[in-house]
Amino acid sequence: MDRLVPLALPLQQIQITELPRPAKGGGRPAAAPDLRPLLAPALAGHDVGLLSEAGLPAVADPGAALVQAAHALGLVVQPLAGPSSLLLALAASGLNGQSFAFVGYLPVEAAARAARIRELDALSRRLGQTQIAIETPYRNDALLTALVQHLQPSTQLAVACGLTLPGERCETRSGAAWRTAGAAPLGSRLPTVFSWLAG
Repeated sequence: MDRLVPLALPLQQIQITELPRPAKGGGRPAAAPDLRPLLAPALAGHDVGLLSEAGLPAVADPGAALVQAAHALGLVVQPLAGPSSLLLALAASGLNGQSFAFVGYLPVEAAARAARIRELDALSRRLGQTQIAIETPYRNDALLTALVQHLQPSTQLAVACGLTLPGERCETRSGAAWRTAGAAPLGSRLPTVFSWLAG
């Protein structure tokens, strides 16, 4: 049975600060914001936590720069277990969990996206490595269509949609099977993880 542990402070007394968004550089790389002031309480001996509204902070989610700043200041960094859609999707896919790469977002422009898919498919074949990508939910269907179109027929493609939510689903099929059966629309609201392993 879970044990209830009261908060050390009332919720109203806990300081919550949103991570600053990186400034737009107008074509030039933008200067990263100075995150050290956010760590001042930790330097003063207080606990500081990094939370995410969805997912695991700093893994396919903002926060790595704050963790890096904490290391630079000599602070102890302690990870706490939380959900990671990437690892949940990999575990549910049946693909190679011993060697995998998270490749982030693929290009939006169709020709560049197709070239990147073919490049990653070839890399997967050469290394025996699962490739994992994500997309903004409103572009899920476009990415799925591109993957089905450009992956080799023998490549296994796993689509994990809405993990940890009611109605979650994960399907793994060969590229040929995806083409034959077609893919039900994923919709524009649910986070989805796409994983593939060349056969």
